[in-house]
Amino acid sequence: MLNNEEKEALFARIEQGDKEARETYIRGNLRLVLSVIKRFSQSNENVDDLFQIGCIGLIKAIDNFDSSLEVKFSHTQFLRYWVSANAHIYYTF
Repeated sequence: MLNNEEKEALFARIEQGDKEARETYIRGNLRLVLSVIKRFSQSNENVDDLFQIGCIGLIKAIDNFDSSLEVKFSHTQFLRYWVSANAHIYYTF
C-alpha cells in the first residue's frame, strides 16, 4: 500500500509518461479496487471478473485524470467513481 507522498511522486512521473510508475501506482491501489467491488459481491457475478473490471476502471481513472484542476488524484472521488462505474456497467449487462 502506498502512502500519500509515494502516490504524489508516482503520479508526477506518470504524467511525464513513466510506464513503470504507472504500473507501480496500479499495484499500489488494488486494495481500493477490492473495497469498491465489495458492493457488487452479493450478486451472482464472479468476483474475479468484477476485480478485473474494477482494475480497468482504475486504469481509466489514471489515464483520464486532469491534474490542471489542481486537485490531488489520491484525495478525490475520481478514482472510486471510475472503479465503481466500470463494475456497475459490467453488472448491469
